[in-house]
Amino acid sequence: MAKKQEFRSGFVTLIGRPNVGKSTLMNRMIGQKIAITSNKPQTTRNRIQTVYTDERGQIIFLDTPGIHKAKNKLGEYMVSVAERTLREVDLILWLVEPTTFIGAGERHIAEQLKNVKTPVFLVINKIDTVAKAEILTFIDAYKEIADFAEIIPVSALKGENTDELLESMFRYLEAGPQYYDEDTITDQPERQIVSELIREKALRNLNDEIPHGVAVAIDRMKERPGGTLIDIDATIVCERNSHKGIIIGKQGSMLKKIGTDARRDIEALLDCKVNLKLWVKVKKDWRDSDFLIKNFGYRSEGQEE
Repeated sequence: MAKKQEFRSGFVTLIGRPNVGKSTLMNRMIGQKIAITSNKPQTTRNRIQTVYTDERGQIIFLDTPGIHKAKNKLGEYMVSVAERTLREVDLILWLVEPTTFIGAGERHIAEQLKNVKTPVFLVINKIDTVAKAEILTFIDAYKEIADFAEIIPVSALKGENTDELLESMFRYLEAGPQYYDEDTITDQPERQIVSELIREKALRNLNDEIPHGVAVAIDRMKERPGGTLIDIDATIVCERNSHKGIIIGKQGSMLKKIGTDARRDIEALLDCKVNLKLWVKVKKDWRDSDFLIKNFGYRSEGQEE
């Protein structure tokens, strides 16, 4: 009789420069949208913990904010969270673009990785955008700057090679317990995911002039009797009065568009009808205020709620 495969489990983090496709890859592997994605860098601010379970075992993913040189207190917080994660996990997936040019941002990450003993997979993402013959040259370029346990080219967007990536991860994880029920896909509170979905729609619909100066606070989230409808009141916080006008749009058109797009995703997440009301407030320089950063849900590990 064949020996039953041991159940393996462990914690895996995805790192990489902002906008390299970490959230897209995690959503692809989990099979459900949890992490927000947009074509603007620095979309992910908190470590989002998602869970993948099958008969081989369980992988808990931590999607960190991108490692970059910090420009303000929010930036410093994001970088410290990302770098601390490297020492706490069983496996690191470093996502990179398919290129032979290795810039300062990539070299900065390579330096951070020299100090950790955790196995590192180099995951070359977006291979659907280049000729297959070129991939070997990208692999050679990255081999020059760091040592990797595995090098795996993938397309997170198209799902190319992501099954092979999962298979390789299970090979590196040790036998271990099942940390979460098999139907658990995230430990993020629903309010947190709802606020992130609204922020995603704001990032996607707004111009580049309001890239990161937007936070979302959930003021109220209440289920109506019978459980068929949830009322959600949320405030989009921006840094300038001129931004407020852009977010609201002509006769409220932009705010309505953000709300419509967000409601669709929130209803899919909560599996019920949602009545979403959005407001816009200006809080100048919130990204440099410790109090406001905590108030919008960006907490250091170990801090009390």
